[in-house]
Amino acid sequence: MSNLEIAANAVMSLSIWLAARNTVHTWSTGVLGSLLFCVLFYQVQLYADATLQLFFIATSVAGWWQWRHVGGSAKNRPVSRASTRSLAVMAIAAIVVTVAYGALLHRFTDAYMPFVDAGVLSLSVVAQLLLMQRKVQTWYWWIAVNTLSVPLFASRGLWLTSALYSVYWFNAWYGLWRWRREVQSPQLAENEGTKGGEVRT
Repeated sequence: MSNLEIAANAVMSLSIWLAARNTVHTWSTGVLGSLLFCVLFYQVQLYADATLQLFFIATSVAGWWQWRHVGGSAKNRPVSRASTRSLAVMAIAAIVVTVAYGALLHRFTDAYMPFVDAGVLSLSVVAQLLLMQRKVQTWYWWIAVNTLSVPLFASRGLWLTSALYSVYWFNAWYGLWRWRREVQSPQLAENEGTKGGEVRT
């Protein structure tokens, strides 16, 4: 267990907890956590996961803006549901990316478990896009990501990361429960967010 792994997990744990709490500060902490994980995953030959961190950094900036602006006005983006059609399109795209990127990693690199690594990447991209739009279904995708990630990271000796991704699995269920509650009761969500300071940057 390296100092880099400890630092990356500490920062990312904070970011993920803030996401489940539906606070905008998840994005700033996410940038730092992704930078640390990018270096860590590259060192253990999980190249798809390393590439994924660069995507997370870019989308964290976009996610902060989207959460703070709706229709060009400074207003918190509400939690809502994605359409069945858009979810179906995302699922098909995730499968295609997993197979294609996994094949590239297998053919041209020394990547470890390239198809599983690519699967974590594709599922995470969909989950992140849904999170940026504050769609409640984001948490189903994060549950799938964490389910794949726990054994993958353990197999590379990243025991702390694997253990914390097990915690993230439960956190995703908590996030799903909380966000579904906010969709069902928008007034309650607004009152809680204001009280907790979650709508402020």
